[in-house]
Amino acid sequence: MSAVLAFSASDLAQTRFAVSPMWEVGTSFKLLASGSAHPVHRPWAEQVRPRVAAAGLDRGWLAELIPLSGYVPDFLNPAPAGPSPTLAEELAGIRAAPADRIRQDLDRLREEQGRLGPRSKALYADPEARPGRSLDRLTEEIETYWELALAPYWARIRTVLDADVFHRARQVAEHGTARLFNELHTSLTWDDNALRLARRQRPLTRGTAGAGLLLIPSAFTGPGPLTRVTPPQPPQLAYPARGIGALWTPRPTTGTAALAAVLGRSRTLLLTELDTPASTTELAHRTGLAPSGVSQNLTALRTAGLVTAHRAGRSVLYARTSAAETVLAAASP
Repeated sequence: MSAVLAFSASDLAQTRFAVSPMWEVGTSFKLLASGSAHPVHRPWAEQVRPRVAAAGLDRGWLAELIPLSGYVPDFLNPAPAGPSPTLAEELAGIRAAPADRIRQDLDRLREEQGRLGPRSKALYADPEARPGRSLDRLTEEIETYWELALAPYWARIRTVLDADVFHRARQVAEHGTARLFNELHTSLTWDDNALRLARRQRPLTRGTAGAGLLLIPSAFTGPGPLTRVTPPQPPQLAYPARGIGALWTPRPTTGTAALAAVLGRSRTLLLTELDTPASTTELAHRTGLAPSGVSQNLTALRTAGLVTAHRAGRSVLYARTSAAETVLAAASP
């Protein structure tokens, strides 16, 4: 089965890209819940899955609202207002979702899954955004999941997503929109001013989809693109970003002697060890540095904007920032 989305000149003029934290939340959570050893994301999943389980998130709000297959409630993916919304901005969009929109989405979820879990039922009964109520608790869980599973890795993920957008924008500038659509994914084809989506189970027309198109590169969508259609907002199409295959490949950090002359040997060593997020204890074990020295150097690196800190249960994970990635790349021959 396939769907065909027609484009007018106005629709093409309103086609744009966005990087969406919430799309990464939903798709990454589904991958973790599947329990599969994904060939690309295995290094990430092996680190993150125990943290998510220890926090009880594998049996919480997201576990009820994001099934292993099928429909995910549309209100979890509000249309990004700009090219790169923050998680806080998207959570504000979730909290602002109309009550009837939430209930309509949950009705469809019940229809496809056969039932609603207890938390989903509570949200259906009281979908208003109020402190301590269901919608507020859902967004709090999303924030917790983000801090455990995505925030420590966001600089690396974001680099891949931004590079994809840059490539696609250049593609449009050099070859036109037809080339863009035909090369987004093998299940998408552009012909006669229309985009054909193969294997889409529901019909898709301009009358039901809204104007324009929002294209969202994603690291975790899986083998095929995903869609969200909630008019009058533009339809969203999340597709696998280019470069995902090398997302978790360890990055070479040669040429650090020159960087050590500027930052110092210990701080340079810590930056190179943070190819994957780690705690102070882990870094002390890996480097042979005293835990107190590791802590002092991480504080200095964090103040300089080269590392970030993320709470993971009783420990804190440190991760390199995009600025640190740039510094290390510049120091390499």
